[in-house]
Amino acid sequence: MSKDLIIGIDAGTSVIKSIAFDLSGKQIATAAVPNRYFTSKDGAATQPLDQTWQDCAYSLNQLGDKIPELADRVAAVAVTGQGDGTWLIDKDTRPVGDAWLWLDARAGSKAEALRKHPSDIARFKRTGTGLNACQQGTQLAYMMTHFPEQINQAETAFHCKDWLYHNFTGVRATDPSEGCFTFGDYQTGCYSSDVIDFYNLGTYSSLIPPICDGVQTHHPMTRSAAKQTGLLAGTPIVLGYVDIVCSALGAGAYEPGVSVGCTIVGSTGVHIRAQKSAEIKLNCDLKSGYAMVMPIEGIAAQLQTNMASTLNLDWVLGLAEQIAGSLGVNVEKDFFLKLVDDWIVNAQPASLLYHPYISNAGERGPFIDHTASSSFLGLSSNHQFGDLVRGTIEGLGFAARDCYTAMGKVPQEVRLTGGAARSKGLREILSATLGTPVRQSTREETGASGAAMIAAVSLGVFNTMDLCLEEWVTPMLDEQEKPVLELTNKYNRHFPKYISARQALQPIWHQLSNSKGH
Repeated sequence: MSKDLIIGIDAGTSVIKSIAFDLSGKQIATAAVPNRYFTSKDGAATQPLDQTWQDCAYSLNQLGDKIPELADRVAAVAVTGQGDGTWLIDKDTRPVGDAWLWLDARAGSKAEALRKHPSDIARFKRTGTGLNACQQGTQLAYMMTHFPEQINQAETAFHCKDWLYHNFTGVRATDPSEGCFTFGDYQTGCYSSDVIDFYNLGTYSSLIPPICDGVQTHHPMTRSAAKQTGLLAGTPIVLGYVDIVCSALGAGAYEPGVSVGCTIVGSTGVHIRAQKSAEIKLNCDLKSGYAMVMPIEGIAAQLQTNMASTLNLDWVLGLAEQIAGSLGVNVEKDFFLKLVDDWIVNAQPASLLYHPYISNAGERGPFIDHTASSSFLGLSSNHQFGDLVRGTIEGLGFAARDCYTAMGKVPQEVRLTGGAARSKGLREILSATLGTPVRQSTREETGASGAAMIAAVSLGVFNTMDLCLEEWVTPMLDEQEKPVLELTNKYNRHFPKYISARQALQPIWHQLSNSKGH
């Protein structure tokens, strides 16, 4: 039987998915398992490592139930997952406590102190990445002081996808994108001893695993992993790049010679420009954002990321769900999602000003402040629930513009992906707040697709990533949607107020945080 399928695994914050694609990029079947993580009042956001691997293996077994003779047909499995965070294992490859996720806010004060260090500007120029509480370097530095017993037991510090790759292959490694934006140089694609030394990790620097580029290298699945997943031992396993890079790749963030951007409207808001590494212009004043190596020779992605995107929409729709529940009416969130476009249409544009900093970890793009919090400005007794919904989405649009502006000019076209991008009203608001045409990617699973594309090049199905993009990505782009001129003009007048308000509120965030004892 021919090996005609590639499986892409995307271990996200909300769901772990295994997706089967044929070699031309057509999605064949999907299996998904809800992800589970735990939060506490001290800012912790953690996830059991063993649970994550078991859920991943279960999703592959589910996929096998849907596709006849799956094991014999799989040419390769590629894995990506949620970025940042710290997943520790000991010398016997057992987990050391639970993983610290990117949502974990405990290292916020450590990140703030490190950003003030005189050598942080040199670190920033190497990595292209602003320091925040999400990152492994900051979390390890924090652990050395506050959780020495945990870090002393550890042998290796993984990220999510690295942990899964290790379970598949027994190999300890990380990919070029996550390795370099954390501890390396985005222009060389290698670790930087200067950056590692910046964190004063000392002997703990041995926790950092080697870099493995999945475009060039893959490893065989172990017998143990085959038994747990229902696949065949020896199946090539490819370590994908971090989920943001894979999603950008699958959604069309890169097209040679064309000024395009990509916005991922997911739990976080990710705004991406892929270009030649040497042409990236860093925002050295704010020292924010990320620069991530792409699986394309000489290309890096510059990103600004909001801590929370659709999490804001989840919050505002959750209010409606709570009210319905208090009246004895059980209404699922999906019901309210269907009402979003109607609420948008019936609400006045720019009647409110909303800052979408709903995450307990504050904000990281285009500014970094672990005390940042959300607010509605301009509320009056005339406003109704639909105005809150529209204002929330407008806030996401202004946050996107704020991020693109920090990277230079807004691109000539922005490609959208993420479940919320299916909303016509949301796309119209994003296009108008950005003042540029948008194009939706109809690819349902861009992260898993991007990982599978890396596998397709690694296996030699395509000689270059450019050729893979032509077949897997370009046909999946919808027609361009141009901004409504009247709405764009209104938002152009509103945007400076958005910026002025967040700058004025920053001291208040710190006062509020101090009053809570943070």
